Amino acid sequence: QVQLVESGGGLVQAGDSLRLSCAASGRTFSTYAMAWFRQAPGKEREFVAYISWSGGHTVYADSLKGRFTISRDNAKNTVYLQMNSLTPGATVVYSCGGKGANFYTRGRNDYRYWGQGTQVTVSS
Repeated sequence: QVQLVESGGGLVQAGDSLRLSCAASGRTFSTYAMAWFRQAPGKEREFVAYISWSGGHTVYADSLKGRFTISRDNAKNTVYLQMNSLTPGATVVYSCGGKGANFYTRGRNDYRYWGQGTQVTVSS
């Protein structure tokens, strides 16, 4: 079992960059595939990015390719989401999810473990 804690959110301006972190407890973090999701008010949680156990396989939501980068440091039990050229909008909660099976999925129900989320607000 793994517990996840996100951090790094905040209020930024349009065009800024932000790096989110998701720290995991437990010694088996390297055997969990990880993903970032986000949820805006009144909307369903949507897929942002996926990373495999080793970090060798990553997948992004089409609309975010080229601006967002997911990475992980298994020695630090942490997965990151680098977000560049942020666009203004409502406050969005970014959450990381983890699952044991090492293959790509983008369904939120496929991820067993979740953090509490971190809020990101981009002002214009």
